Amino acid sequence: MKLKMPEMPSGQLVAALHNYNLLPAIVFMPTRRRCDEAATEAALTTRNFSTNERTEKRRTIVREFAETNKEIRGHRHWQTIIRGGVASHHAGHIPAWKLIIEKLMQAGLLDTIFATSTVAAGVDFPARTVVILHADTRSSRGWRMLSASELQQMTGRAGRRGKDKVGFAVVAPSLHQDPEKIAKLLVSQPDPLQSQFRATYSTLLNLLDAYKNFAQVREIAKKSFAFRDTAHRITQLEKKKERYIEVITSKLQTQEYEFPVTIARGFERLVSVRMRLLEKLPQTRAEVRSIWLNEAVQTGRIVSIGRSGGRYLLVLSKHGAKVSGMDEMGRGKTFALDKVGRVWAKKYPLREDSWERAFVEARTGENPPMEEPRLRAERASEDDAVNLINNLLEKFSPQNENSNETTKALWSTLDEAFEFEKTERDIETLRDEIWTPFERRARVLNHFGYIDFAQEKVTERGRWLADIHVDRTLLVGEAVRHGLFASLSPANVAGLMAALAADEDRDYGEVTLSEDLLEALTKFEEIAFEVATVEWQNGVEPAPEMNFSAAAATALWANEETKWEELVHETRSEEGDLFRLLSRTGEALFQVAGLQKSQPDASEIAEQAADLILREPMR
Repeated sequence: MKLKMPEMPSGQLVAALHNYNLLPAIVFMPTRRRCDEAATEAALTTRNFSTNERTEKRRTIVREFAETNKEIRGHRHWQTIIRGGVASHHAGHIPAWKLIIEKLMQAGLLDTIFATSTVAAGVDFPARTVVILHADTRSSRGWRMLSASELQQMTGRAGRRGKDKVGFAVVAPSLHQDPEKIAKLLVSQPDPLQSQFRATYSTLLNLLDAYKNFAQVREIAKKSFAFRDTAHRITQLEKKKERYIEVITSKLQTQEYEFPVTIARGFERLVSVRMRLLEKLPQTRAEVRSIWLNEAVQTGRIVSIGRSGGRYLLVLSKHGAKVSGMDEMGRGKTFALDKVGRVWAKKYPLREDSWERAFVEARTGENPPMEEPRLRAERASEDDAVNLINNLLEKFSPQNENSNETTKALWSTLDEAFEFEKTERDIETLRDEIWTPFERRARVLNHFGYIDFAQEKVTERGRWLADIHVDRTLLVGEAVRHGLFASLSPANVAGLMAALAADEDRDYGEVTLSEDLLEALTKFEEIAFEVATVEWQNGVEPAPEMNFSAAAATALWANEETKWEELVHETRSEEGDLFRLLSRTGEALFQVAGLQKSQPDASEIAEQAADLILREPMR
């Protein structure tokens, strides 16, 4: 159960850890803001456990590091780490600042780190103790419970190699603490590994170019760790099929006349079809009429209510057994399907200029009523099909003195043959799960000329697209192909690429878009709409929307006169988020810059754009 206790003040928490000889410690906080606040509070309220010698060592290391990493000068937590011996560490800080924190921690010069749970997965901090303050964490989709793997990674940081024989994990009180949940997670099995393999355009292009046909691509995809569960299920079903074959073969070979397994499978299929026909066979005239009405009563047809047929209605819609219609006076009416008397053959468009004509033609005979089927006729057609199948079934048994025994043998394999057919369908369904995402993307690429679907080969256009390894390959490729990159300034190309590289839901402030950049984004949206339409038609989920705030922030930074401090101030973003945006944008631009031979104009502009944004403090 969750504790209804206030969170322990960070200074008091650090003091308590010191009293029990549990420092240095990593205190895991749920959000970046809480990490920064807790570090500041601890530095101001905690008695400094460091000696003057340790403080001077921290000061010296930080100053020396700042000589080559000028962007950390004047950092708001400068005095926090030097005088307080504590620090916060999360993705909102620039890499240089996180690096100096790690150096100080590894040197044993910090007492406490306040960090988010993501630190546990990516950084090796030597700490004697880890402190868990919350049983949940913040994600881009809101609050959620910690997973078993996340908690185990966090607690796994406890204990310094070569210094501590035992590491300690402390569950501290807070408003959202849940000791019972924490205890269960600690003894839970780790979460299953999740493969990052995806059916992307780049993956398909490179695999098809390497292996030359779809069959090979399908086999490679099937062996991927991402489809390990599917492949395992297919293997199990294949073994199941083999067991059914063994049983069927055993039953058939006990007779003097031996059948191949395919005969048993064909026999089962005929029996199954006959059963389905018999199930559909109407037994009464009412059943025949109900089936006919369901098919005949359609939008745009004239029907009458009651057997007398004196009242005409134009069908506007039908939902199950309910029909909505309109009479000759324009009045609406809803009625049950079984109340329909007669149905007229012609269908009319639901336009006002055709309503009067529909009623007139029904009354004058220009539109004849449909003939209702009769029970005997319906049964006769179905009976003919059943009799045909019965004749085929008789041919499966040889006409000899053992024919009865042979027929019995075939009937005895019916269950196994049915399960064999079902298992084979299940296998094909699972194989389609693996291949279908690739096939859908292949059809999209075929539409835009990057592959030849019929010939199963990558075109020349597709070969240069395969060299672009970015999140939204096809969108970038179409922008390049339409000459959009070559027509823009380097700063606007950087902004355009940032709009694609950024997370859709990340906000980078309200920097004003220039008219040129807005025009470029508008042109690209037209390309994106065309791509999204083709993707939707082929069952591919369209790419997320562009991030205009990222485009504006990046274009501002691409102005060489803009200083880093100005960018942070104008965007009101955390330095780490900006650093990540510009790094991803620069990497994407370098991908386009690599197309010197196939797209020289776009390559040159992309390289210039990358140089503009990957300047200090970007590395």
